[in-house]
Amino acid sequence: MRALFLASILSMVIAFTSVEALAVGTTSSDSSDCIECHQDFTPGIVVEWERSLHSQRTPKRAREVADELERRISAESTPEETEKFVVGCAECHLLNPEKHEDTFEHNGFQVHVVVTPDDCAVCHPVERDQYAENLMANAYHNLMSNPLYKDMANAINGTRVHSDGDITIKEPSDLTEADSCLMCHGTIVTVDGMETKNTLMGEMDFPKLIGWPNQGVGRINPDGSKGACTACHTRHEFSIAMARKPETCGQCHKGPDVPAYSVYKVSKHGNLYSSASSKWDFEAVPWKLGEDFTAPTCASCHISLLTFSGEVIAERTHRMNDRLSWRIFGLPYAHARPISPDTTIIKNKAGLPLPTELSGEPVSEYLLSDEEMAQSRETIQTICLACHSTQWKDGFFTKLDSTIEVTNEITKAATALVAQAWEKGYANGPATGGSPFDEAIEMKWVKSWLFYANSTRFAAAMGGADYGVFQNGRFQLSETIEEMKDWLKIMEMMTPPSDEK
Repeated sequence: MRALFLASILSMVIAFTSVEALAVGTTSSDSSDCIECHQDFTPGIVVEWERSLHSQRTPKRAREVADELERRISAESTPEETEKFVVGCAECHLLNPEKHEDTFEHNGFQVHVVVTPDDCAVCHPVERDQYAENLMANAYHNLMSNPLYKDMANAINGTRVHSDGDITIKEPSDLTEADSCLMCHGTIVTVDGMETKNTLMGEMDFPKLIGWPNQGVGRINPDGSKGACTACHTRHEFSIAMARKPETCGQCHKGPDVPAYSVYKVSKHGNLYSSASSKWDFEAVPWKLGEDFTAPTCASCHISLLTFSGEVIAERTHRMNDRLSWRIFGLPYAHARPISPDTTIIKNKAGLPLPTELSGEPVSEYLLSDEEMAQSRETIQTICLACHSTQWKDGFFTKLDSTIEVTNEITKAATALVAQAWEKGYANGPATGGSPFDEAIEMKWVKSWLFYANSTRFAAAMGGADYGVFQNGRFQLSETIEEMKDWLKIMEMMTPPSDEK
């Protein structure tokens, strides 16, 4: 009996330690050297890393997780020198030194400052590859390399100067852009030589980084890669729980131009999240619907690996738009999702780099087909059906389609009014070499679709009712068009007939 009891205890210990072994590892001597200094001079970084799964698990042990759905590493193999050590400072900041323009000698090591998706790809190649095919990874390029979008950014960020009774607009500085649109879209991080800085350890030499600090989703890194994993998995904890919480997406998707987080907070889903999420398990992989969480977050709908009763409902993806059919924000008209994440290749019939004509017709050759839209819609509706009936789901998407159609029609009216102002010479539009974004009626036109039509669509897509009515919704959309109409009437009254000019 005693022997049987001891054998039972021993088997329990072995089972326990086999699980625990997956979460225990050795820190490399190089990383230990980093920690020895940084725990005194940047202790916050060290504490965050100590909380991370990186500090507890080696890549080898991460791959040995028996259930494939529970694995958090997508690499089938990793470099031999990393196999027996947890992922520490050296394992990330000493990677690929020859590829990094920002590599420099630091206390005997060849260190680079900016850890990039290509570095993370040593363990997470699938996620890196998926993210590279995402609109987010191309966010810098899609904004700054599109002359029309860049013109709008200049109209917003440019310094308005009063001179000789008029206002002129000066080009925004690099620092202004980095503190504005590029805070989310990402900067280009380059190296401008070395510089000496006074630190707590005395004078030390560092690379002079331009465009840094930045954690924008489309950041262009010193190794040439695009994106920043830390936009969602903030360093140095790199938490999956953080990436799953709506507040993380709310860093950029807040509004009024992209009001997803604001709308979510007042939706029924947001109400459930704020009321019940303290009881949810944000660390579980896979994420089990009804067990680990009970209402959608941004991640559950767009990214996460979801299961229900052991069945996969949605595969994990870092192409954030995989489950979307419509693109409902950022542009005058809602339209089918672009085929390529590089939207600078798009040209409409008028030669403008837009996915629709100014009259609203889609430039279909660059956008998903009806069949592809239906497939994307089916993917996200599968998630909806985990909690809702088919009748509920069908009714919800019918309302969304109606709202898209209506807001596109209203945007067409607003566009006709601004085109009328250009035609009559009341505003200096693109046909005469002017910007379509920097005069009063043009800015009202931009507000009509960038703020109010967008907000109305998001309210329909996420159930945030008042954002579709009085909170930057239908009321403001209608009001702005009436203001545009009245502006034109006033200009007509103030403009003498052509024979009196």
